[in-house]
Amino acid sequence: MTSTMLGGLSLIDSTGLAILATTVTTLVLGIVINFWLRARYAALEKEIRHAPDGEASFAHPALRHIVRDATLAAGRSSEVNTQAIIDDCFQSDLRPMLLAERFIRSATGLVIILGLLGTFYGLTLSIGKIVHLVGAETTGATDVAQGVSQGLTNALSGMAVAFSNSLVGILSAVILTVLGILSNVSDRRTAIMVQIETYLDRIRVQRPGGATDLTGFGPAIALLDGAVARFESALKGFASTTKDFHDFNAHLKDNVQRLSLTFADMSDSLKTQLVTFGSGRKV
Repeated sequence: MTSTMLGGLSLIDSTGLAILATTVTTLVLGIVINFWLRARYAALEKEIRHAPDGEASFAHPALRHIVRDATLAAGRSSEVNTQAIIDDCFQSDLRPMLLAERFIRSATGLVIILGLLGTFYGLTLSIGKIVHLVGAETTGATDVAQGVSQGLTNALSGMAVAFSNSLVGILSAVILTVLGILSNVSDRRTAIMVQIETYLDRIRVQRPGGATDLTGFGPAIALLDGAVARFESALKGFASTTKDFHDFNAHLKDNVQRLSLTFADMSDSLKTQLVTFGSGRKV
């Protein structure tokens, strides 16, 4: 089987071999870059995992940049968007790694496209040679047989270009897809970013400034308790005033009733005096 494949490759022209070599190179680069990125991300993860509880001096410049920016942001405001800081530092300091990661994601589609390119190139080459064979003019039987044999050989070389590139492109796509499933560098990068964010939150809590920020709610809570106490005192005073007002109303009612009785007695007395005065004038 190997000799048959090598014999088929011997029929491929230089352009077909160039497309085939590009496909194989893309496959090899995808595998090598995948393992290289895994090693780089593993080094970052090791630094974060073995970092002390307090602030650490990291060997990787990207990690130092992230910690410095997070510290400055925490000094300016109590609300720090650590995720945005990490994304910005990754984009600026790890640009080659992100570019390599994009290449890995695009490598599967690239080898398929290269395989299709070689396929269509080979089919076009084969059809062109068959058309040339059919349209060729020959004079003798020997020339006819020789021309047909040579034409079929040329046509088969085009078919070899087509199917060889298709086979290599599909096989490369399968290998890269399986490698992406077993070793997904994008997921590895996301996990490292989460670990960095957790580390930043931890050192913010343990930093004295961070502790002050967390306990800064004490005076505000004390003020709130004082306001609540004053509000309760005001409510009690209002209740006492309302009670006094109720007592005043009760006393006022009694006074009015007594005043009414006094006026009634005075009215009766006046009537009696008027009657007495009238009877005295008649006498």
